[in-house]
Order: sequence, then structure tokens, then C-alpha cells
Amino acid sequence: MPDKDELARRRYEKLVDRLETLMRAALKPQYKGYCGQLVLSSGDLAEMGDLKDVRRAAREAGHRLGWKPATRLVGDRLFVLDEREVPEEIRQLAADAAAEAMDRARRERQ
Repeated sequence: MPDKDELARRRYEKLVDRLETLMRAALKPQYKGYCGQLVLSSGDLAEMGDLKDVRRAAREAGHRLGWKPATRLVGDRLFVLDEREVPEEIRQLAADAAAEAMDRARRERQ
């Protein structure tokens, strides 16, 4: 039977793999791997385990994706962000998409 440390290591690796999958799924293809972000709710966090372990695993998963990962706890949500410098072409695409979304939201309220 594996010892306690081996079980903890396996659990941690599964968590890293799960977070990497979620982070990869959240990427928009048109941004070519940039502008990555993942938001984990309090329910997600409770299911995943200890906050410090989740943060550490999220940073490791981000590194696997080539991100410069950062985690921010805001209220009961954990934000995992890619803080790499974004190429101008991708930055413009993201800005245009955000402006369109704001325009749609404004029109829907009217």
C-alpha cells in the first residue's frame, strides 16, 4: 500500500491535471494562448481541497501552459490569471471583443 506522502503527491498531481484542463478549456483560440483566466467559485474550491494547495497547483498548471500565472482571491472566488505581456494584435482583438460585449449589454438594457 502506498504511503501517505505518495497518496498526497498523487492527489496533488491529479489536481494540477484537472486545473490545467480547465484552464486550457477556458482559452479562446483567437487569442493564441494569451489572455488566459480561470475563475473558481467557493464550491469549486471546497471540492478541490486546501486553498494553498489549489493556488500552488493552479500556478503549476499555468506554467505547463506557458503562462506567467498569478492567483488572486477575491471574496470567495479564486482567479487564476496569465500575466504575460500580450502581443499588440491579441490585445486589440481582446479590446474589440470587450467593447462589443459592452455595447450588446447596453443595448439589451435599453
